[in-house]
Amino acid sequence: MSILKKALTTAALASALLATTAQAETMRIALVAKALGIGFFEAANKGAQEAAKELGDVEIIYTGPTDTTAEGQIEVINSLIAQKVDAIAVSANDTDALVPTLKKAMDRGITVISWDSGVAPDGRQMQLNPSSSPLIGNMIIKLAADNLPADPPSEVAVLSATTTSTNQNTWIEEMKKVEGNYPNVKVVGTVYGDDLADKSYREAQGLMQTYPDLKAIIAPTSVGIVAAAQAVTDAGKIGQVNVTGLGLPSEMAGHVKSGASKSFAIWNPIDLGYSATMIAYHLAKGDAKAEPGAKIPTGRMGEVTLDDKTEAAMADPFVYDASNIDQFSSIF
Repeated sequence: MSILKKALTTAALASALLATTAQAETMRIALVAKALGIGFFEAANKGAQEAAKELGDVEIIYTGPTDTTAEGQIEVINSLIAQKVDAIAVSANDTDALVPTLKKAMDRGITVISWDSGVAPDGRQMQLNPSSSPLIGNMIIKLAADNLPADPPSEVAVLSATTTSTNQNTWIEEMKKVEGNYPNVKVVGTVYGDDLADKSYREAQGLMQTYPDLKAIIAPTSVGIVAAAQAVTDAGKIGQVNVTGLGLPSEMAGHVKSGASKSFAIWNPIDLGYSATMIAYHLAKGDAKAEPGAKIPTGRMGEVTLDDKTEAAMADPFVYDASNIDQFSSIF
């Protein structure tokens, strides 16, 4: 072999070695949605990709089941364990059902955090809440009360996601704790649309039939709020039934303009996916620990501080209405 050929071969081997090393050093973080095809989680993925680009040595695996079931997420997580990813950040469809599978992931050295909808402490290292549960609970009932007469109390119903959805259940509990602060609101019932557009639509229709004097529907879910607003529109009850809760500006813009929804709230899911990725990265790197009182950097979002349950809140919910919907609907 000539000197030139030897040099070229050596260079090729060195290049391949460098490429292999670089690939080995790339951290793979799996962002697990409740289900694929939901705008909120697609927006969160945008934030995760932003964080990965900023960090430089991160690959995002955005995944989730086709429907909002614990069984679907368990199957996805088992696949991620088999792929030997470095970290899993999951928005859980069930608080407890995912725990055994996520414990298996942690036993194999995979960093596990939950975000948005939490996992029981045994199944994760920390939980990133979009905001604090009391603030969210108060916000969603306040949004209904602000657009109701002072008296007598108006009938208001709740359209949630699944019966086992951690975050929705917590927010509804917090809402009920402060219901007495809003004497013009009478919560008459809660139904569940399973974060499926067609079922949520039917449940909203059912609420209006069951409670003919219904004045507002609170939907603390981005799928449910759109479905409820459409049901109100189709029933010809714009101006009679106000839809509020938590939703995406891009999906709610038309309903705000039509008057089906006077106002609603949400945090920025792009920021949430970004923050979850940053946290998973620093925990997997070992330059932060998931323990009470710990402060974990979250890039442009600053940092979060873990409480005694190893949970942290990202930011306060933000209200969207006719005054700002155009500005934000083009963003997410």
